[in-house]
Amino acid sequence: MTASPRILMPQVPVLVAGLRGSVLLETDGECLRLSPSQAAQRARSDMPLVCHGPAVAARLRIDRFDRYDILELFAFVRPARFCLPTPRGVAEALGLLTPLAPEDEAETLRVACRRLLEDLSAGLAVASARRVAEVRGLAWMMARGGWNWGAPVLAALGVEGEGGRGIAAIRVWERLPEWNESAPEPPAGSLPVAPAEARARLAAMLGEGAEQRSGQADYASAVSQAFLPRDDAGEPHLVLAEAGTGTGKTLGYIAPASLWAERNGAPVWISTHTRNLQRQLDVELDRLYPDPVEKARKVVIRKGRENYVCLLNYEEFALRDNVRAAVAVGLVARWIGSTRDGDMVGGDFPGWLVDLLGRGSTLGLTDRRGECVFSACFHYRKCFIERAVRRARRADIVVANHALVMIQAALGGLDDGAVPTRLVFDEGHHVFDVADSAFSMHLTGLEGVEMRRWLLGPEGDGGRSRARGLSRRAEDLVGGSEEAALALDQALAAARLLPGPGWVQRLSVEEPQGPAEIFLAQVRRQVMARSEAPDSAYSLETATQPPVEGLAVAAQQLAAALVGLEQPLQVLAKALAALLDDEAAELDSSTRSRIEGICRGIQRRVVMPLGGWKNMLATLAGAPEAAEASQDTAKNEADPVVYPDRYVDWLAVERIEGREVDIGLHRHWLDPSFPFARAVMAPAHGVVITSATLRDGSGEPEADWRAAERRIGGSHLSSAPLRAAVTSPFDYPASTRVLIVTDVRKDDMDQVAAAYRELFLAAGGGGLGLFTAISRLREVHRRIGGPLEDAGLPLLAQHVDAMDTATLVDIFRAEQESCLLGTDAMRDGVDVPGRSLRLIVFDRVPWPRPDILHRARRDCFGGRFYDDRITRLRLKQAFGRLVRRADDHGVFVLLDPMMPSRLFGAFPKGVIPERVGLAEAVRRTAAFLFRQG
Repeated sequence: MTASPRILMPQVPVLVAGLRGSVLLETDGECLRLSPSQAAQRARSDMPLVCHGPAVAARLRIDRFDRYDILELFAFVRPARFCLPTPRGVAEALGLLTPLAPEDEAETLRVACRRLLEDLSAGLAVASARRVAEVRGLAWMMARGGWNWGAPVLAALGVEGEGGRGIAAIRVWERLPEWNESAPEPPAGSLPVAPAEARARLAAMLGEGAEQRSGQADYASAVSQAFLPRDDAGEPHLVLAEAGTGTGKTLGYIAPASLWAERNGAPVWISTHTRNLQRQLDVELDRLYPDPVEKARKVVIRKGRENYVCLLNYEEFALRDNVRAAVAVGLVARWIGSTRDGDMVGGDFPGWLVDLLGRGSTLGLTDRRGECVFSACFHYRKCFIERAVRRARRADIVVANHALVMIQAALGGLDDGAVPTRLVFDEGHHVFDVADSAFSMHLTGLEGVEMRRWLLGPEGDGGRSRARGLSRRAEDLVGGSEEAALALDQALAAARLLPGPGWVQRLSVEEPQGPAEIFLAQVRRQVMARSEAPDSAYSLETATQPPVEGLAVAAQQLAAALVGLEQPLQVLAKALAALLDDEAAELDSSTRSRIEGICRGIQRRVVMPLGGWKNMLATLAGAPEAAEASQDTAKNEADPVVYPDRYVDWLAVERIEGREVDIGLHRHWLDPSFPFARAVMAPAHGVVITSATLRDGSGEPEADWRAAERRIGGSHLSSAPLRAAVTSPFDYPASTRVLIVTDVRKDDMDQVAAAYRELFLAAGGGGLGLFTAISRLREVHRRIGGPLEDAGLPLLAQHVDAMDTATLVDIFRAEQESCLLGTDAMRDGVDVPGRSLRLIVFDRVPWPRPDILHRARRDCFGGRFYDDRITRLRLKQAFGRLVRRADDHGVFVLLDPMMPSRLFGAFPKGVIPERVGLAEAVRRTAAFLFRQG
């Protein structure tokens, strides 16, 4: 029943944990300083109020403990709203005073608890009766499932006893709006955008009185050349544009792109590498579309299907686990009812909820394995993914990411078959690496397990999995065709040749089952026999040739078995496709879409990989004629690279912390820019590839341009790209220093850690520590976390703190005294303007890892010069994090006395690296940053 709302505060202490010591605020107001062991004991026994329980547990070095987590309450009261998962972040989100000391943070959490409960109670007065009933029903269900916040939340909502009963509240899918189908969009026009028009649109976006940057206008003018009509099929207008940091390249390419989209009635796809830049682009587009309603119509953020919540997955999870996983069910329901677009990865779903609730209860609800049943799904007309696909058809600007664009190209088109004619690739220096991943092929145990699961559905899990096999997706469609039904049965029977549950354990005891596991066992045998350190905790790899005895035969037998899987699937796909013609008059649009989706899934998820696997096996077994029969041997006479072979194959055993997780045969393109040029650029009419770091700075401008063109695939097109370069407006010689420390032994972790500690202390925080290995990062963190905490400098660390990388960066950006340790993801994926980032310390020169793939490319693309080019680009990207706006200042320190002077071109003109001892580096860092700030 309902009653008067009241504020019922949890009568528990508040715990703020540190590496050296913690603060506990008792219920009577007494504040205690505790040692790590004392804090761990109180955490286990007192069910304290904390902020981000997993991170607290990690700092106290204990397992998960029972607690009141303020973030769970925040997610319930303010779903789909941003909040940093720290006491300061909570304070800022709620408009409270910023806490300055751990004692203040503890008090802030208590105040925040009351504020959230008051906000929840006050919301009853303005919400509709239906909305109030839904919130009360969810809260009651969560309380019944054991949610610690249940009693305080129910009291704030005015619920007593069983008055909140209402399992219907979790059926949030019933309250979502449906999307509407619209007529097909006409073909895009071909009207050009003149350079002067691009400049005018840019000026309009900047507004009157805005700072005029001639470089930005020149950049927009150059980029407009990609929006000219194409003259010859397969020959897009390609613009290769390097724009130094601070140029304003984002608005520079949005100007001509938006004009072209408006004029020609078709979207321009802007592709980025990171989700962070997708968010930044979304914000920048506010300048073009200040009206949120218009912007929602004109701009669409597109990601892969695995980023969006699947409503069918959520329904099955909620109805099955609403008691056992009540907290996750309720918090995800609150988010689904409030989200803008259903994006769980980088959208408005808080990343810290994954840490709190677990991946299975959050990201596990996305369509990760391509198991969508399309129109057979009860939620098809409300699906977030389908809504995004349809919105993208009618948008002016589609903000995507490199992986989505390339994988869709590799698979033969976007979700709905649409292929954009105009593309902008921002962060273009990542094109090579993303293409390397998108166009590669892997015949491994995990890949086989995924294919088997897609075909058969869950096996031996007691019905706990939400996976759906091909039979469930297609059986009602094949009932009228005996041929199709037989083909489906044959395919499902043949799928059992793929690795099954428990395959890793069987291979470890040399008891493989079936041709796929027998092949993997032989792969493992060769890797272990030929690796220099088979007992290492790290992953192992070895060349494919010559194969050990038995491997070639196992490859031939597996290839033959794969044919038995491929053939019935092709028959099934052909039979389903025939329905589109035979029953054209009877099929509704949703059923047609479903059939097309299943056929597309069979082709992309099974038939295409099987073709690649058979080719790889034929090559391994020494059957070149078979390999050539299934290999695309298309040549491009304009390609200046002489290929000793188009592909690089190798065998590998993948390990994580000493545990074997995957085994198999791998194939990558020697030059992945070739399939990128053919599959992505050639079909387009205009392409812009832009970055602040396209050229590596070898000292030879023409050689640098040629290397950049080759790396992004421009050399595989018959017409030369338009080159454009706009220098940064920043005064780097005045605003930065580059120091190379000469007296720290990089193999002595005590010395390395001491260097990081003293440099971070000298900077007073704002330090980003970059590492070439996770193990080195963890060792430094273990040694310096305490001393930095004592000095009031919080230390964050990737691979240590129980938080996702994006959340760590958000905290680092918000808290100027904090320091952050990270690996490659931090090197060029961090955008932190201002004093929050004023020092970068790199543990060593980031040379390429000398694996089999790199060795092959090194031999093909210039030997030592190729190594230098990659390393200069990495240093250039890392240095580029340091100055993001005109008033930024910073110091870049490299703890590697072996840094060669030929790599100095990684730094801007006029910035001269200096070789100094550690003591001098510390002194100069403090003096420079103190003088500047």
